Amino acid sequence: MHAITLAVADVARSAAFYRALLGIEGSGIIGTEYPSTETEAGGTTAMFTLDDGLIVSVYGRDDMVKDSGVDLADGPAATIGHFVESQADAEAFLDRARAAGATMLAPPYTRPWGMWSGFFQDPDGHLWEVVANPGGGAPSEAQPAE
Repeated sequence: MHAITLAVADVARSAAFYRALLGIEGSGIIGTEYPSTETEAGGTTAMFTLDDGLIVSVYGRDDMVKDSGVDLADGPAATIGHFVESQADAEAFLDRARAAGATMLAPPYTRPWGMWSGFFQDPDGHLWEVVANPGGGAPSEAQPAE
């Protein structure tokens, strides 16, 4: 597991909270140049890398609903993120999830900022996202905790 993304009402407020909680300097907010539309999720998020490499990110609740296709009123308010180096690796992971009994959600797609991702739910309804990042591994914009 590489990332936990929490659906939040206000990314800036939550970024300030996690910056203070985790003792990280800077805003941690990235992707503001990708605003949401009526039908598509935006890219604004805040990501914080913990000392062990786990990324905690906050992402707008409305954007997560658009992104995953899941009504968060009836489901999870977080995703478990798994980052891989290539789209082929992501597809293989999604195939393993499907074979293990996951509920596959909307078809995977390439986001405007280049990451390819797909969503599924485990048997208990926990929301997972597998992400193929063109640079490999976790996004480089995440800031390490000190």
